[in-house]
Amino acid sequence: MMKSPPTAAFRLLGPVLVMATLGPVAAAPTHLVEQPPAAITKIAADVMLVDFGRVAFGNLKFTPPTNATGEIKVHFGEAFTNGRIERKPPGSVRYAMTNAVLAGRPLVVAPAPDARNTEGATDKHPPAILTPAEWGVVLPFRWVEIEGWPGELRAEHLTRQAAFATTWDDDAASFKSSDDLLNRIWELSRYSIKATTFAGVYVDGDRERIPYEADAYLNQLSHYYTDRDTQMARDTFDHLMNLGTWPTDWATGMIFMAYADWRHTGDTNWLAPRYAALKSKLLLDRVGSDGLVRSEAQHIKRDDLVDWPKGERDGYVFTELNTVVNAFHLRALKLMAELGQALGHESDRAEFAAREAKSLVVFQEKFFDGRRGLYRDGTGTDHASLHANLFPLAFGIVPEANRPKVADWLIQRGMRCSVYAAQYLLEGLFENGQSTAALALMTAPGDRSWRHMVESGTTITWEAWDQKYKPNQDWNHAWGAAPANLLPRYVLGVEARTAGWSRALVRPNPGTLKFAEGKIPTPRGPIRIEWKHGKTFRLSLTLPPGVSAAVELPELAGARGVFQAGQAISAKRSSGRFVLAEDVSGSVTLEVK
Repeated sequence: MMKSPPTAAFRLLGPVLVMATLGPVAAAPTHLVEQPPAAITKIAADVMLVDFGRVAFGNLKFTPPTNATGEIKVHFGEAFTNGRIERKPPGSVRYAMTNAVLAGRPLVVAPAPDARNTEGATDKHPPAILTPAEWGVVLPFRWVEIEGWPGELRAEHLTRQAAFATTWDDDAASFKSSDDLLNRIWELSRYSIKATTFAGVYVDGDRERIPYEADAYLNQLSHYYTDRDTQMARDTFDHLMNLGTWPTDWATGMIFMAYADWRHTGDTNWLAPRYAALKSKLLLDRVGSDGLVRSEAQHIKRDDLVDWPKGERDGYVFTELNTVVNAFHLRALKLMAELGQALGHESDRAEFAAREAKSLVVFQEKFFDGRRGLYRDGTGTDHASLHANLFPLAFGIVPEANRPKVADWLIQRGMRCSVYAAQYLLEGLFENGQSTAALALMTAPGDRSWRHMVESGTTITWEAWDQKYKPNQDWNHAWGAAPANLLPRYVLGVEARTAGWSRALVRPNPGTLKFAEGKIPTPRGPIRIEWKHGKTFRLSLTLPPGVSAAVELPELAGARGVFQAGQAISAKRSSGRFVLAEDVSGSVTLEVK
């Protein structure tokens, strides 16, 4: 399963404008880590069950006694039912079996390659990302059943060789709060990002092992908040610029990725040679004289995705003028204007800003229903779906006066979207003062929340909320790991205020939580934060050298102001917060009382 240079695979599809001047696209470094079993149990006369505690992509390395000989049968599985590995798991959940011959020396055991995730380029999709040939086959599994092992099976006889990014640091990030369920959701999401770094670029899970733009952007956001690495996002970006996928709305994800890299790193040297190619992702070839993106029959039938799978679209009605597609277009124009400015391309900045301003006026005229205070799915329909409103809210398109109404309506509708769109739904709620509602959706009972995933016992997030919503889903899909970035960004409240983190924004959203603490990795060093929410609100913050922070703290009922070391400091009241007049640096403790 050797990795082929993406440029070689790319030639199978024909020439495309993109990364030709940048040379071959590499993958971030990965390696195999030997992991001992968490438990070994005899479950039948000749069958041993090995549990590694969590699912990881890897294979088995046996180190049998020198006198151990004979054939064994090895079963690998992600699903576990009634004390045994599930032999016929649902959808794309993994089960595999292989035989191995013991000869008193170390050997690596794995099943044969799976055609579904080692396939080359086809007319439907780019080639799968292959792992190094010297590794042997890797697959996601937690449990192993071994039949026919001679004598006692002990921990020193086998390890799992698990594949992760070489740069991954388990201590780079942390999150803890007064809600244990939220802590478990964070850890599930954090580990999901780690476990899916095995391919060196962000892939969609095990079924295809192919990068997709929508997946990659969400992976990138969460990777930044769980580890210090920035290279994997860049390698995935370059791969996708050579081997992009088809959904209309996902093309703009490349602009989102480039913008996220610049905001996180402040590096214009990486951005500059990629900037021109980003213009092809603006959908300008489909923009009419009114500034809106138009969809023809083929786009409506196949390319305009809105959400995935299809059943998660809240009854979305597709028309020639599509609200979600145009919301993505507007957001992409805004980000491109900022990138143009960062690179000194003033004419581009002015053009993109003018396009955005013109399109925004028409967007409001065509899609906003003033009577209901909501957005329709498109022209020619009165249907207002969750998606037609959540994306405009998340992208800052909704006029400020209308945002409370849209946010309240979204809360009432609930999680009528996929785990992918949930990233944007919760962003929109957090950004508009609805932290309590956002956390309630994240932890809601039922089968449409991360609570459901945690309570299922999974150790990597799923592709969908439940098997019934996507029967062929896989159980190792990192686009389901949105809390890995949402919790530190909004609950801890730490984001970059300026590109490259020279200035941070610290704006906690406690909701009903009593305390939260954590560590956020940045290119300049970790930010450590702890807050306690009771009769007062107390914040302790440590910033790395070269970083200052604008601070906004919750305005408690009856509070007189913000105090540091017992002394009042200058802060103004604004929208339910105390906004400090001056930035802070180093280590500070602040209290609202």
